[in-house]
Amino acid sequence: MNLVKQQMPTGELTLKVDEARFPLDWLIGFAARANAKRGFLFLSKVLGKHWPVTPRAMQAIHDDLAAQIPPSLPGPVVFIAMAETAVGLGQGVFEAWLRANPNGKALFLHSSRYRVGTVPFFEFEESHSHAPRQFLHLSDAASALFSTARSLVLIDDEASTGNTFANLVQVCRARYAQLEKLHLGVITNFMGQAANAGLSERFGLPTTIGAALSGHYAFQAGEAPAPVAASAQRFEANEERGASPAFGRIGVGRALAPPQGLAVQLAQEIGAGDSVLVLGTGEFMHPSFLLARELESLGKNVVVQSTTRSPILSWGSVGHIVHCDDNYGEGIANYLYNVAPGQYQHVFICHETPASPALMQLAGQLNGRLFHFQSETKIEEIPVC
Repeated sequence: MNLVKQQMPTGELTLKVDEARFPLDWLIGFAARANAKRGFLFLSKVLGKHWPVTPRAMQAIHDDLAAQIPPSLPGPVVFIAMAETAVGLGQGVFEAWLRANPNGKALFLHSSRYRVGTVPFFEFEESHSHAPRQFLHLSDAASALFSTARSLVLIDDEASTGNTFANLVQVCRARYAQLEKLHLGVITNFMGQAANAGLSERFGLPTTIGAALSGHYAFQAGEAPAPVAASAQRFEANEERGASPAFGRIGVGRALAPPQGLAVQLAQEIGAGDSVLVLGTGEFMHPSFLLARELESLGKNVVVQSTTRSPILSWGSVGHIVHCDDNYGEGIANYLYNVAPGQYQHVFICHETPASPALMQLAGQLNGRLFHFQSETKIEEIPVC
């Protein structure tokens, strides 16, 4: 058992590792959060969110978590990924599961902090988050499949209390009483062995859990309160935020088509040895991973990550912080961690929202190029002005 103690600006974190399928320092670092509810963060180095990571490493995690899903789960299977951090992770795990189960009948969708037009939705809460309201949208086809689903797979980057999972399971079971089995997939499971043993009783369904690393932690808050960041959610039900229905937000039953044509075009412009950052924006993460994976397959030196609304302090595993405006138009502060302007020869910014001053600002800060993904096959480069 590995024991790690971290003294951080917001308190002291003690972590005990019970089981690890990958080295601890390869999977995570430690950061301090500007959040009075929770002053620390297990910062994933393989998620593609707060830390630049190769597509190869992300794929290894997707494959590992998919392989831990019990083959006996009865179908259809519904996969749900948690916004915003685990959106890309969940879709990657879903697609890895499809590759291993080509005849499996399954649905993927991810939660969102935005409303999508008039698509029907239901809501649950992520209580420790700075943006607690989460919505699940279901197209008619997705709703029909969900109503026949027998198994539910929930994906998040981390489980510490399990409360968010519990909130979502309660809502899903109230709507879909036919659900028989539950599986939780996380990169890091810090609920502890006793909590893991009681999952089936807690959720009211036979429950399994798969993780790349398992253990438990304790956090002693410091005498000085954690710095309080501004709200990370300013929800207005009738405002259009540009959250696309095309990439999994309202349900998809297959793997997304990778942007091969764009990758080939861009690869011709990347010199030997040039460094490349493919950058997702907010909840729009998986297509940036697919583009980065295609570039990597063409021999390019590429990493992928995303902007975020999560306020993290400059300490520990967070070095440089780029402050950027909100391309979804809520006026929420956004950030890019561990990327310094000029660090990469090429920065390709992938976004689902229309061109905006916020995106122009981000591209200007990073000397990047903007690519508006309107569908899997329609991707428009936006001139940066």
